[in-house]
Amino acid sequence: MATAQTTIKPDPQPPAQSQPTEEHIWRFDIFGRWPWLKRLVRLRSFQFALILPNLALFYFFLITGLFGTPVGNRNMIIVFVWILWWVVLIAGLVPLGSRVWCTMCPLPFVGDWLQRRKVVGVRSGKSPGTENRFFGMQKRWPKSLSNIWLQTFGFLFLATFSALLVTRPIVSVVLFAAMIVIAAVMGVVYRLRTFCNYVCPISGFLSLYAMTSTLELRSSDKDECLKCKTKSCIRGSDKGWACPWNVYMGKLDRNNYCGLCFECVKSCPNDNISLYVRPFATSDYMIKGFDEVWKASIMLVLAFSYSVVLLSPWGRFKDWANISETHNWGGFGTYALGQMLLALVVFPGVYYLSILASRWYARITSVSVRELFLAYSYMLVPMGLLAWIAFSIPLIMVNGSYIISVISDPLGWGMDLFGTADFPWTPFKPHWVPFLQVVVLLIGLYYSLRGLNRVAMKMFPDAAQRNRSLVPPVVLLAVITLVFLKLFIG
Repeated sequence: MATAQTTIKPDPQPPAQSQPTEEHIWRFDIFGRWPWLKRLVRLRSFQFALILPNLALFYFFLITGLFGTPVGNRNMIIVFVWILWWVVLIAGLVPLGSRVWCTMCPLPFVGDWLQRRKVVGVRSGKSPGTENRFFGMQKRWPKSLSNIWLQTFGFLFLATFSALLVTRPIVSVVLFAAMIVIAAVMGVVYRLRTFCNYVCPISGFLSLYAMTSTLELRSSDKDECLKCKTKSCIRGSDKGWACPWNVYMGKLDRNNYCGLCFECVKSCPNDNISLYVRPFATSDYMIKGFDEVWKASIMLVLAFSYSVVLLSPWGRFKDWANISETHNWGGFGTYALGQMLLALVVFPGVYYLSILASRWYARITSVSVRELFLAYSYMLVPMGLLAWIAFSIPLIMVNGSYIISVISDPLGWGMDLFGTADFPWTPFKPHWVPFLQVVVLLIGLYYSLRGLNRVAMKMFPDAAQRNRSLVPPVVLLAVITLVFLKLFIG
């Protein structure tokens, strides 16, 4: 994959036959039905109004992490970020709102300001490739790194030290402060939101699972986009900034790299961009590069690894992962190495073998191994997302009561702002957890099978060959589901 976003020069794609169209998928035009919402989005202050409260809350979290209690379940940065925010993000915002978190994310705020020198307004002028005046060095990001490999390895690295992140407030402070500084420095050196596009590990997570979302920003008429001479959606204008994500709406057909900043809605001279609702996981059946395949593989493996460490009865793995408590570096090394090998080598290798088996069993000669490997890997996306949601269910149902107590005593100093500081740890219907997890996993299996079948229908007109090609990947999906069920319900 040449670049991680859809630009005027489109990325290399699998053959057209492997890309299902959206012509038979219903879409509801939100801006068409509620024009007042489009007028709201067009306000220059719209995004800043969303970022500002998040920015204030985020810096308060940093204060609680620095000066509050080191006890994780009594400190707001741990409870609100790694329990409340995480569950809301993975179970709500991503499946229903695509990358709407990026609309309000406070992390790139400083970098954006250093580039634009404006908080709300827009600045006309000339900078490389745009119709806006930007500040800083405005360098191009290296072409060899214009993918999501850095995000993928960054997320895997952070996941390896997750026990520290979710239990030690100061570690979370260091992580988020470092991300703010890196985003700011990259905003000065490179063009647009290079940090968000290619470095931020959260962005990489969102880019993959946004494919399944019910929300999408698209051009109303692609022909109108192609006829447009100004290309203001990507180049900017006196009404809107050049797209921070370097996305050209005339070629946009996936959610992956659209950060929903709505600058294109402001700058489009033809009023040709709208916000749509579509059914869940019924579009975007396109994995465009090996970086995305490995991202899907790693995320699925990490959902498995987290479930083993935090939810399984095998305490040894939890001890190995929790290096801050046990100081067992040998065990931690075994855990870290095993997780990386499983995510980077073993599982992708098993998936690759299923593709070889598929080609052999279906006697496929018209589609290369590479094409089939990329096309069928979409099956890992719905399964991975729903596996993460299933993993997150006990986080909120078992540990959610910490939110009630911490909101009254955010720093763990003995305050009682709202009279709930002494609220006891009270799991909510913990006996429901495994049943909900089973339902969620089966939903993931359904959408993975459905997406896999739709991809196969586009690739293989012959029903017999198509069905035979599906057998090995379907078996792999069934095994994945059974493994997760074993972890969740024993």
